Amino acid sequence: MTSVSRILIVDDEPNIVMSLEYAFQKKGHEVFIARDGVEALEIIENNDIDTMVLDIMMPEVDGYETIKRVKSTPDLSDMKIVFLSAKNKKEDIEQGLSLGADQYFTKPFSVKKLITAVEELLA
Repeated sequence: MTSVSRILIVDDEPNIVMSLEYAFQKKGHEVFIARDGVEALEIIENNDIDTMVLDIMMPEVDGYETIKRVKSTPDLSDMKIVFLSAKNKKEDIEQGLSLGADQYFTKPFSVKKLITAVEELLA
C-alpha cells in the first residue's frame, strides 16, 4: 500500500476504539474516531474517508441509519464499510450486508483479521 488510507472508526466502546486506532495507525493509516452516527456523518462530510468500521448499537444515530445515509449520498455511495457489532444473529448479519456493508464482523473479534479485511477492501 503506497498511499495513506483514511479510516473512520465508529464505536461507543472506548477499548475497541483504542485498540483499532492503535492497530490501524501502526499499519500507516490515518484514523478518525466517532462515538456515534452523528459524529460519523460530520466527519465524513468534512473529510475524504476511504473506509468506515461501523458499530450498530450506538446512541443518537445507530449504524443501520448511518450506513443508509452514507449509501444514499451519491458522492459517498462507493465508500467501503465494515460492520463490527455484538449483533451476531444471522438476520442481523444479513441486514447489515443488505444495507451495503462490504464485510460484517461480530464481537468479540480478531483485530488482525479485521485489519486484513479492511486492507483487502482498500487494495
